[in-house]
Amino acid sequence: MPQNTPKILIISSDTGGGHRSAAQALVEGFNRVWEGDSKVVRVFKAVEESHKFTQKGVTLYNWILRNKQPWMKYFFWFVNRYRPETRPFFLDRCLVYLKEQFEKWCPHIIISVHPMTQHIFARLLKELNLADQIPLVTVVTDPCYGFWKGWACSDVALYLVANEDARRQLIDYGIAPEKIKISGMPINPKFHEVDEKDAQLARKSFGLDPDKFTVFVNAGWVGGGNIPQIFRELVRGELDVQAIFLAGKNEALRKEAEELAKTSKFPIKVIGYSDEIEKIMQSANVMISKLGGLTTFEALACRLPIIADATTAPMPQEAGTVNLIAKRGAGILLKKAADIVPTIQNLVSDTRKYAEMKAAAAKLATPNSTEMIVREIAALLPEAHRIGKKTLPVSV
Repeated sequence: MPQNTPKILIISSDTGGGHRSAAQALVEGFNRVWEGDSKVVRVFKAVEESHKFTQKGVTLYNWILRNKQPWMKYFFWFVNRYRPETRPFFLDRCLVYLKEQFEKWCPHIIISVHPMTQHIFARLLKELNLADQIPLVTVVTDPCYGFWKGWACSDVALYLVANEDARRQLIDYGIAPEKIKISGMPINPKFHEVDEKDAQLARKSFGLDPDKFTVFVNAGWVGGGNIPQIFRELVRGELDVQAIFLAGKNEALRKEAEELAKTSKFPIKVIGYSDEIEKIMQSANVMISKLGGLTTFEALACRLPIIADATTAPMPQEAGTVNLIAKRGAGILLKKAADIVPTIQNLVSDTRKYAEMKAAAAKLATPNSTEMIVREIAALLPEAHRIGKKTLPVSV
């Protein structure tokens, strides 16, 4: 590769699907903004790949997310209280592998999209005497106040956050305000609003009626939590709708959903894992989902109203998102699984209410946020490795 080709390392993890989606969004953003220019972007799942202890932590997190969502508050409390991401026990064990990978890759900039990676990469750069040469950037994927303390690390050169709420949380965690910029969420550009004709084509591609009100039931990347119970209640309803159920990486849930769908009085398309979530969102009139930060803002980018799972208390890092969409009118909080059928009935019959929710979703979306994030990051590249040897202009 040419000597001045910038090498960009994105640090992520498959704890849920949000961090993975953020990393993919940034890759796509770099490809779009720097189209035709030479660059190399690598995504590294540093948490689970660095050591067996951290890999077990990822496995535990995803097991709780799938099977015992109400327990997540205890996991959140434990991590925030004992801060394993700052402890020598973990840092010393993970650093050997990370240093080997870093020296093989030799990136010109490091971007974290995960709250457990800031401190170890800051330490790695210091030990290699590269802290002043290689910028460490963090793109925070939790949009609201109350997120993980792990996001906060004074050695990060630049923080890019969704909104003022997230900025205020970082400041309260001790981050200098001048290091924080508001840029919106890292949403893949493929998540966008479509007109009714394209929505109809999307429904037809799933074998559904192009003109019928469509409900997207999203069990998430790991496939679980409270959504399967809500789906069971939905299937029992007598509704003039059709539905798409996404089971994620849970094969047992997919099979169960397929059997349930056979008993439904309205059409249901069951899907396992999919890399085309945007097509499902663009085909739908409403989404039933747990409110992960990325998932929520991907739906908002598609102008898709949300019925938010509030049947148990939301995970602490997501509580702010739940309150945000409810306060702004872009979503409805579902407090009991048994309420899903009348909630859908009301949305189908009350076209004015539905139109207001769709308009509210549009107001919460941040157009071109990923492009803005990419341009902010590009401005930090060492001069010799900037595209065309000049910094891309930062969007205003």
